[in-house]
Amino acid sequence: MTFIDLLDASGQYDAEFDAGGFTGLSNHLPMALAALKRLGADDVRLAAFAARYSQRLRPAPAPAEWPAGEPWRARLGQTSAWPAYRHLFLHWLVTESADAVLQQTVPTLMAGCGGVAFHGLIRVAYAVQSGHGQELADALAYWACRWLDLGAPPLASGAGTRADPAPLLKALAQPRPPGGLIVDRMIAAARHADFNAAIAGLRIDGQTLPRLARLAARLYARSGNFTVLHLVTSAQAMSVLLPFVDDPVATVAAVASYWRAYAAGFVASGAVLGRAPAARPWPELMAAARASDDDHLMKLVDACRQAQVIAGGADDWQRAATRATQDAVDGA
Repeated sequence: MTFIDLLDASGQYDAEFDAGGFTGLSNHLPMALAALKRLGADDVRLAAFAARYSQRLRPAPAPAEWPAGEPWRARLGQTSAWPAYRHLFLHWLVTESADAVLQQTVPTLMAGCGGVAFHGLIRVAYAVQSGHGQELADALAYWACRWLDLGAPPLASGAGTRADPAPLLKALAQPRPPGGLIVDRMIAAARHADFNAAIAGLRIDGQTLPRLARLAARLYARSGNFTVLHLVTSAQAMSVLLPFVDDPVATVAAVASYWRAYAAGFVASGAVLGRAPAARPWPELMAAARASDDDHLMKLVDACRQAQVIAGGADDWQRAATRATQDAVDGA
């Protein structure tokens, strides 16, 4: 089976599954397949991974029609609405181009980008890069139904005086919130009394997202923290999707919403920082990711490689990918 065949087949599965005592875990199959493909995996490797990963998944729920005339925003954040959102977005993508649909939806979806630990955002970015219509509909549906309100950003959001987000994260020195899932800890972090004041200091400009992306890579390289990993992959997803927000005011709002979720994710991580490893060569890192069955490792290495190509020269992402592969070997 080819990559496209496997994406076709992935549409038979639900967006979430249960495992290890947790419910509502995100189905990574289409994202991991796209990452593996970009990392150089052949069709045999892609099919083998899909066969193994799909064993944990459950069938998609029965299709449901979106009520005629109901605004698409009406069910944001309603987990049970995924089947109806699938119907809505698939038909929308039949009548309009993917770019047109994304331009109409991404600005609104950005306000809830932290849902399910950024997985809606990340899945849509992978779907855009894959160019697969059904997967894009499913991904948009997942983001919409898991859209998360982390509270209104402070007034004049993005009008702070600090360009560097690192000191502002350091000021968020609260204990890791309780909760088993990342998103539960993010919600608790965003409700902390000092949270709004701390994040309001960031000035949002055209370099904010690149700064957040580089900082995430550095934090991950120094911690190997699983929650911080999602800051790395979500920052790369943001770089894919932010161009669909073409209004300057909406762009600032989108980055401000992402910064709020990013800061909540950092607090939720409870990351302990140490020393970053020396960077290993990309061919070695890519081979390690292709050989692994760890979907998060594949996505991390893929996101880091994309980000370093965009940034040029710096090895922050290469060190992050090295940390991920090194920890995978140590934990085997």
